[in-house]
This record gives sequence, structure tokens and C-alpha cells, in this order.
Amino acid sequence: MSGLIEGLPDAVALRCLARVPFYLHPKLEIVSHSWRAAIRSPELFRARQEIGSTEELLCVCAFDPENLWQMYDSLRDLWITLPVLPSKVRHLAHFGVVSTGGKLFVLGGGSEDVDPLTGDQDGSFATNEVWSYDPVVRRWAQHASMILPRAMFACCVLEGKIIVAGGFTSCRKSISQAEMYDHEKDVWIPIPDLHCTHNSACTGLVIGGKVHVLHKGLSKVQVLDNVCSGWTVEDYGWLQGPMAVVQGALYVMSHGLIFKQEKEVRKVVTSSSEFRRRIGFAMTGVRDEIYVIGGVIGPDRFNWDIKPMSDVDILTVGGDRPTWRQAAPMTMCGGTIFGCTQLRI
Repeated sequence: MSGLIEGLPDAVALRCLARVPFYLHPKLEIVSHSWRAAIRSPELFRARQEIGSTEELLCVCAFDPENLWQMYDSLRDLWITLPVLPSKVRHLAHFGVVSTGGKLFVLGGGSEDVDPLTGDQDGSFATNEVWSYDPVVRRWAQHASMILPRAMFACCVLEGKIIVAGGFTSCRKSISQAEMYDHEKDVWIPIPDLHCTHNSACTGLVIGGKVHVLHKGLSKVQVLDNVCSGWTVEDYGWLQGPMAVVQGALYVMSHGLIFKQEKEVRKVVTSSSEFRRRIGFAMTGVRDEIYVIGGVIGPDRFNWDIKPMSDVDILTVGGDRPTWRQAAPMTMCGGTIFGCTQLRI
């Protein structure tokens, strides 16, 4: 990386490059070999953290096309397409997705591939594969596999470590086992099991520095403060429906409304009646906003057609009056959302 910018020490020049927005990095690489090396170096990632120029990008994977991810730059209303995930599992779905250490992680899951002639599903129900995408070098890499294959499981990051719990194995039986991944050491270790399991998909949320595991159809929430103390069971009486955490608070979409949920207390925020016919979408929080992404319209009793969506609707909840607006739709992906998470780079 010697001689990045004439007349400047390389350490200073690197900090100059670190201020350039992420979407322009491919253009910086063509300036010279030394700039390409700098843009793809871990030192640039650390410099962006030191000077406060990191960016929050939203990573999304949908049903169509197969195993393709896009990243959304909210400051520039811009979608960036990633290389195809090189998993051998066709139409990978029901996986866990998180980000930590500046990388996107895709864990486990199974095939959503269905034979259009027979309706048979691919035999690959659950895998223990772990993949990461490094936006610095723009490559996917495979990591140590999870101890157990699982799909439809809870997946969160707690203090930089990835926590997975529950879900279904290849035998299609729900499991209570949980495990933790250290991405720096590339190792998985078992942690205390969930107190109970349920024959339904589960999801995970981090609220107040604790992992919360919710099973579809159950009001009980299993909470992990730290891996040493294990799980506790709480019954908050939370509503069922799509959820998002915004600035540490939980929001739930239910019965055509969006609620702010605080344990047993809930408050109506605004209407979401326009999403009643929209299914399979993702709902996630970015800064002080809720994003509703993709999904499909229909079918219903009057119309059997299914319309894949690439739309992105944003609700700002940080002000006195919540307001909806639309962002640029996904440019390459559409339909049911398989995975959605934030990535800080």
C-alpha cells in the first residue's frame, strides 16, 4: 500500500480513503494497484471505525432469484448486488442471518426448491453450513459448521458472539439445543438448552442486551442474559406478528396496526392496514425507522394470482408523528423474504 497519495504518509492517506462511501469502493480500486490493496485491507475497515465513517447497510435475500443477496444504502437510496451465495443447497431458506465483525453470516437452513411438475420438495431439509460475506474483499467464505443441522431457528448476536437456539433438525423434529459461535476463533460450543421447545418455527430478538426466543403460537418468551446463567422463561403476553427492534424498543405488526410493546404494556403507533394482503415480507429496524420489505400479494378467495413484491416501505417512529414513505425498490430481488439483517462496515 506504499505511496497511496503523493505527499501524504500512508497512514494519513488511508484515513482519507476511509471517508469515501462504501458504494464507491469498486471505482477507487481501478485507480491503482496500491489503492486496490488499501480498499481490500482490514486496515481500511479499522480506519473507518476509528474516524466514525462506518455505514449501516441493510442485507436482504428473497425467493427470487436463488441464493442472491442485495445490500441497501439508506443514505443514498441505493441497492448493491452481492455475488451469489455458493451453497450447494438450492433455494436456501429458513436459515439464520446476522452480522458481526463487519461480516454477514448465513447459517443453516434448508432447501425451498420444489419440483414444479410433482410438487416434491428437495430432500435437503436442514444443514449446518455457515457462510460469511466479507464486504471488504467482496467474497463468500465457509466456516466451521454448527454442531447440529437446523432450520427455522432463533439466531442472534450477543456481545459479538452468534447464538443459535431451537429450530428443526434434518429429521424434522423440533430441538431445544443451543450453541454459540466465536467468529474470531471459528469455533462452536454448546450452551445451556432452551427450557422447552415447540413444534413451530422460532425467532430471536436482542432487547436490553438479552436474547429473547419466541415460538410461533406461544406467549412464553425464553430469555438469555448470559450463557453461564442459562435461560429463564417469561410470559410477557406479547402480540403475535412481524416484529422489529428500533432503538431498543419492540414493535409488532398485528391486526392492521403497529404497536410499541413493552412487556405487558402496548401502545398503538399507527395503522398498517395496507399490508393486510401482503405476506412473506421482512420487518426490521434501522436507526429510528421500521422497514417493511418485499413479500407477495395474494392469493385470496377472489384472486388466485400471486404477485411478488420488491417494494420497500419505511415508517419513521422517532418523531412525534409516525410517517410512512417509500424507498427505492429492490433492483434484483423480489417475493418472499428469506433473510434480512443490518451490516455495519
